[in-house]
Amino acid sequence: MSDIVLSAGIRSNLLSIQNTARLLDQTQKRLATGLKVNSAIDDPTAFFTAQGLNNRARDLESLLDSMDQAVQTLDAADQGIKSIVKLIENAKATANQALESKIRSSTASSSTTDITSTTPVSQQAGIDSGDSFTIQVGTAAAVTINVATSTQTVAQVLASISGIANVTAYLTSEGKIKIEATNGQDLAISDVSGSTADDLDVAGTFSNGSTRRSFEADYNSLRVQMDQLASDASYKGVNLLQANNNLTVYFNASQTSSMTISSKLMDTSATGLDVPAITTDDWESDATIAEAIEKLDAAVTTLRQQASTFGGNLSVVETRSDFTQNMINTLETGAGNLTIADTNTEGANLLALQTRQSLGTTALSLAAQADQNVLQLF
Repeated sequence: MSDIVLSAGIRSNLLSIQNTARLLDQTQKRLATGLKVNSAIDDPTAFFTAQGLNNRARDLESLLDSMDQAVQTLDAADQGIKSIVKLIENAKATANQALESKIRSSTASSSTTDITSTTPVSQQAGIDSGDSFTIQVGTAAAVTINVATSTQTVAQVLASISGIANVTAYLTSEGKIKIEATNGQDLAISDVSGSTADDLDVAGTFSNGSTRRSFEADYNSLRVQMDQLASDASYKGVNLLQANNNLTVYFNASQTSSMTISSKLMDTSATGLDVPAITTDDWESDATIAEAIEKLDAAVTTLRQQASTFGGNLSVVETRSDFTQNMINTLETGAGNLTIADTNTEGANLLALQTRQSLGTTALSLAAQADQNVLQLF
């Protein structure tokens, strides 16, 4: 208060105590918060510089999350490729099994013996000129065989039968008639007019053959699974194994540094895979199976090449992720160097200030005693 007159000694000691109290408050706040710069008032330059560094670190942290999601997307694609390769290997094993499994003809064999090729069929009891019978293989249309004349020989009838697709007919060394469906499908022989087939002892349905149709069905089923797996290898709506599903990853806040990961269609119809479905009885030919195996091998090569490409992309993203993490640490460390208090130093300051406060109080008391000496004059 200006109305109160203080001696120079008291005023000096009072100012010292006030300054010490202010420094004590500052030191205690630094120890409590761990910061030497708590607001722009403490140090504007350090405060705003640290704030800028921390803001950039937070921006990079959001990009780090985006990079991590890109890693997961690439991992999903890689897992999809590995699984498709396994299915292709299963399909190849199925094709090899089909190749090893030979087709066995369905056969109709007469019990009658000693038939000769030159014997007129009319000599068989009940067979007349104009009689006819049909031969059907599997689900193919039945073909009618006519006994044109009474002089038509067994050889001529067998030749007519052998003219049917996937059918062969011949006489055995014992003189038995044998009719075979060479593709292994069911063989059905029945009379239309007369009883030629019955008299030749070959009428009936014969299913004693074997085909490769079960292998064809297994192969096609695996092929469907390949397509379904390729369509399911997505992560958060992005599927790198489908067309037009590119993924762009940004590496800085201004989006001037980025990488676009190109997707590629990886189903069985895709260029480079070309794993077509097998139609019924395609695998009757060994050459067709060998062609399918060759295409499966080429598909595996294509898939592995794409996996390698994704692997390169993954390496880049992981490298940038590590760099970003290190950059965040650098920024946060720099901001901390500007604002974080040294607790050891502040603790020593607190002890020194407490001592100074005690000494200031004592000095103020001594200064006041000097003024009190005036009272002794009265």
